[in-house]
Amino acid sequence: QVQLVESGGGLVQAGGSLRLSCAASGRIFSSYAMGWFRQAPGKEREFVAAINWSGSSKYAEDTVKGRFTISRNNARNTVYLEMNSLNPEDTAVYYCGATGRGTYSMNTSPGLYEYWGQGTQVTVSS
Repeated sequence: QVQLVESGGGLVQAGGSLRLSCAASGRIFSSYAMGWFRQAPGKEREFVAAINWSGSSKYAEDTVKGRFTISRNNARNTVYLEMNSLNPEDTAVYYCGATGRGTYSMNTSPGLYEYWGQGTQVTVSS
């Protein structure tokens, strides 16, 4: 089992920044690839960014490329999502997930993830 706990969400004005964290416990964190997803009210959960087990490979959805950066610190069992130039369309609950497909970073489907956190709300005001 892997337990995931997100933090760092909040209310921010358009153009602002937030840094989300996802702390993991349980099985060996460093063997899992990690991903960030988001879900707005009435919409399906959508892919944001993912990173492989070592951090050597990353992949991000087109609308966040250049604004969001995913990273991880295996010594701290934590994955991060640095979000800059936020806009109201980024408002959603953000979830981190863990997948045993550790080698890959292009884990873009929610169905590939075995474990999820409870989510953290990000609200961007205009």
